[in-house]
Amino acid sequence: MGKNEELYEHIMLRRSDANVAFDRLCTLLDRLGFTERIKGDHHIFTMEGVKEIINLQPRDGKAKSYQVKQVRDVILKYDLRIGV
Repeated sequence: MGKNEELYEHIMLRRSDANVAFDRLCTLLDRLGFTERIKGDHHIFTMEGVKEIINLQPRDGKAKSYQVKQVRDVILKYDLRIGV
């Protein structure tokens, strides 16, 4: 299992939301098919067919726990999978 698959599983199994590396979360969203644009320290992810806009900002190299929850909610709502 690759790093992206491990992070996907980590998020979906609701392990510690406060312990997710920011860069890895951005890479996961990229692998799920999101388009990223960066404005300052805001990383904004959009995807055709997904109404929500995911706006992430790093905190000490980690993703904020409420943002990890938002990503999980979008993954569940749209049944997103890596490589699909």
